[in-house]
Amino acid sequence: MEFNVSTCKVMHIRYHNNGYNYFNDGRLLQTTDIEKDLGVLITSDLKAGELCLAAYGKANSMLGLIKKTLVNKDRKVLLALYKSIVRPHWEYCRSAWEPHYVKDKE
Repeated sequence: MEFNVSTCKVMHIRYHNNGYNYFNDGRLLQTTDIEKDLGVLITSDLKAGELCLAAYGKANSMLGLIKKTLVNKDRKVLLALYKSIVRPHWEYCRSAWEPHYVKDKE
């Protein structure tokens, strides 16, 4: 299996990194500030703000989907749908992005 240089990216972590250009196989590797790996957003400053916003947006869109499509608004049905559809989006990789800042918790 060959190494695919076109899919590789370089992320310069933290502020004191000089941001050197890296080459592989004679080709310049792309630089990025944010990358998604296994559903987890990793930023160059290693803060969870982007990941919190993404999790909130996905969970909120699932809530909107339930609200728009559901005719029967029975409490048991709503609770079961919330636990099976909305909550997994909110709790995915929570240990990796547990918010530490008040703005992310809100």
